[in-house]
Amino acid sequence: MSKIKVGVNGYGVIGKRVADAIRAQSDMELVGISDIISDYRLKTAAMLGIPVHSSLAAAEGEMKNAGIPIAGTFDKLISEVDVMVDCTPKGIAAKNLEKYKTAGVKAVLQGGEKHSVTGHSFVAQANYSSALNRDATRVVSCNTTSIIRTLGALHDASLLKKARGVLIRRATDPWESDHSGVMNTVVPESHIPSHQGPDAQTVRPELDLVTIAAKAAHTQCHNHYWVIELTRPASREEVLDAFRAAPRIAFIRMSDGIVALNSTIDLMQDLGRPRGDMWEVALWEDVLAVNGNEAYYTYQVDNQAIAIPENIDAIRALTGTVKDGRESIRMTDEAMGIKRCFLY
Repeated sequence: MSKIKVGVNGYGVIGKRVADAIRAQSDMELVGISDIISDYRLKTAAMLGIPVHSSLAAAEGEMKNAGIPIAGTFDKLISEVDVMVDCTPKGIAAKNLEKYKTAGVKAVLQGGEKHSVTGHSFVAQANYSSALNRDATRVVSCNTTSIIRTLGALHDASLLKKARGVLIRRATDPWESDHSGVMNTVVPESHIPSHQGPDAQTVRPELDLVTIAAKAAHTQCHNHYWVIELTRPASREEVLDAFRAAPRIAFIRMSDGIVALNSTIDLMQDLGRPRGDMWEVALWEDVLAVNGNEAYYTYQVDNQAIAIPENIDAIRALTGTVKDGRESIRMTDEAMGIKRCFLY
């Protein structure tokens, strides 16, 4: 079977990670990337042997002057691929979508775009089948991905009645911490529910959930706290089993010294993860508590990495090369080294 030919537009925080994940898949070929920048990120891509394209004609000269070899234009890249994964800043991908449609190229957009842009929002374990052979889908944001993975696990185990969550969000991406972010304060999101709850319902509308969010003065991970009303009194082990049955949730333990957000960052680096990335939801097993028909738990979300495997599954779904979502998840997780437990 021929490989799926994929391009990545935008080689920033998400784009470079998606590009690496594509290169790790045996059924995909990264044809090239496209961008307008001419700094270390594109120079690194060129050094890695990735064909670099110029997204705008006006940027091509500056990119060449910076010593970046240019393989062609954005339009040339579009003409050579089956799927374009658009990782450009919010609003730009929506404008590019018509160009992809005209060229007959499938498109994966990111969570910064509105659900209405594609009419379909994607998390592999929840709605892979409804993305099969579509022209485009939108991989939801990091926080929304974690919500669907965890609440979806409880729902699929017939344990979830309703969920109320508090999200402590990181201030900014680490690479931008020199020029933006929050210092010495916590900034509540101005609306309840915060946007993550309604966004999760674009993927699983049956979920009864409300989210409250705040932005805090750190750049490492998001941190979620959930109070769950279960459909019936349950044991702690039943709730843990529901999480164990779901993909891309990995347990961490305070008893292992994983006591804060920085602990997992260090753990990922010790495990040799590329860029120290954590693609899984890291859920504290020994903090989770159950009292009758209520459950309480907390977990953390690597905002730069968690949605990367969902992009890979979305590529397969749009092209229809793998019909079974569970098989695509297995393929992606095996290629990337995604774990169910980090230390055991």
